[in-house]
Amino acid sequence: MAGDRADFLIGGASAQMIRGAGTHAASGLGQTRRRAEAAVYGVLFSAFAVVGVQLLVLAAGRHSDIALAISEPVAATSFSRPDIVDRNGRLLATDLEAPSIFADPGVVLDRDEVVEKLSTVLPDLNASELMRALSDRSRRFVWVRRGVSPAIAQKVHDLGLPGVSFRYELKRAYPGGKMAGHSLGYVDVDNRGVAGIEKYIDDKVGVDPVHSAVLSNRPPVRLSLDLGVQHALEDELDDAMRRYQPEGAAGAILNIKTGEILASASLPQVDPSWPTQALDDKHIDRMTGGTYELGSVFKTLTLAMAFDEGLAKPDTVLDVRQPLEAGRFTVTDMHPSRKPLTVTEVFTHSSNVGAGMLALEAGPERLQAFLKKAGILEPMQTEAGAIATPQVPSRWNRATTITASFGHGIAVAPLQFAAAAATLFNGGKTVHPTFLRKFDAGTADGKPVISAATSRELAELMRANVVDKDGTGGKADVLGYRVGGKTGTADIASKGGYTSNAVISSFLAAFPTDDPQYLTFIVLFEPKGIPDTKGHRTGGTNAAPVTGELIARVAAQLGVAPEFATARQ
Repeated sequence: MAGDRADFLIGGASAQMIRGAGTHAASGLGQTRRRAEAAVYGVLFSAFAVVGVQLLVLAAGRHSDIALAISEPVAATSFSRPDIVDRNGRLLATDLEAPSIFADPGVVLDRDEVVEKLSTVLPDLNASELMRALSDRSRRFVWVRRGVSPAIAQKVHDLGLPGVSFRYELKRAYPGGKMAGHSLGYVDVDNRGVAGIEKYIDDKVGVDPVHSAVLSNRPPVRLSLDLGVQHALEDELDDAMRRYQPEGAAGAILNIKTGEILASASLPQVDPSWPTQALDDKHIDRMTGGTYELGSVFKTLTLAMAFDEGLAKPDTVLDVRQPLEAGRFTVTDMHPSRKPLTVTEVFTHSSNVGAGMLALEAGPERLQAFLKKAGILEPMQTEAGAIATPQVPSRWNRATTITASFGHGIAVAPLQFAAAAATLFNGGKTVHPTFLRKFDAGTADGKPVISAATSRELAELMRANVVDKDGTGGKADVLGYRVGGKTGTADIASKGGYTSNAVISSFLAAFPTDDPQYLTFIVLFEPKGIPDTKGHRTGGTNAAPVTGELIARVAAQLGVAPEFATARQ
């Protein structure tokens, strides 16, 4: 038993010793594992630290490249613009998000391939210039084409060219195409206004600098233009271009009371989406961008002065049978009269001699002062830009006084003349032509130029010139709308004199003449004599019928109700 116990005790002790040894062994193994894990983590941390340091070194080494990329036009500022709408809220211009194409020369693999393939999608691409830009590996950004259509962008994307990519920018869009293009103007590649109403927005309304395609939240700029009236004017001028084959045509429709320009056009037109067209002399805005001797439409101003100065009345008789002499010049009438004429007949027969006689009676000082008061002699500007500065005689002598009375020897922009003429028919107060809608539109509140009585007499003269059988404006009559008007035909000035085979023909109209509300002015530049006009090129044979067709189209749009019972009164 004892031995057995001893053995038992010894066995128990041995078991404890064995268990203790196992415990110490397990503890040692755990410590070893922890040390191994710590070593692994240490190695990994060291590795990441080395990588991090290397990244910092690389970043420091490429700092100049990064700075270059940031300084390149990829971060260039574009400009967000408000919409432009017509007087009724119809859209004329707006911003759109458009893709622009750029390249990173450092990523481009094959410059020749890039240029060759891009040229298939962009045939007008300057290949040599792009090749030079891509050859400069120090650059990280090169514009390829800004503001392309989504279809073009998709074609470029489908080429799969490494290093060629896109960013979205704002691009100006004109839903009406060429409509009112001269007045709207255009923007540059950064969407900043360069000319016309677009330039006015930059100067007076304000645009927002943006670094991505962010549309403006500004209220739209509301113009005085009426889109329907503008379309009718351009359409009638286009028809006149085909019918009378002039070098150009221009016209405007004004609210006589407020000076608001409801339509203004010059043909050939310009597309505001293609600004380079505006640099072509053939596409000049003839309403505002050039000055012209306009001829007999100036007689409205001469007679206004004579009536208001008390020099004549409509029934005053003038002996116009003899021409006027001025030094080496002789002034005659196209159709000389064999009898004295009343001042009304001087107007309806468009007598140069009669107008010259009235101007001579007033004298050069009074004539010049009146034209200045009417706004003909001073520079003028609208929201669409400066109007061409009038060209006036350097000294007013007998000859210049006579010729200025019937629109020769003095040259003005058609829109400036139209504004002066509007003053004559609105009760006699100056109006300034404006492309912005006036919400407080009422009667003219400018400075008085002529009396209300003189203004009424002039309106009656204008109506007589259209309805009288001897009047020059019969082809402008429109049944029911009481149109009054005056013709103009001026030889075109050339070096040393006037051309013998080229004229500027025009027609000035106001309606309805019992209370004039609107004025139209149509000008044709070098029209041809055609069979329909029996070879004539005068304003009464071409500009007058264009005016009649135009008024027939727009009068109802402008709210003028016809009065058929008094149509010929």
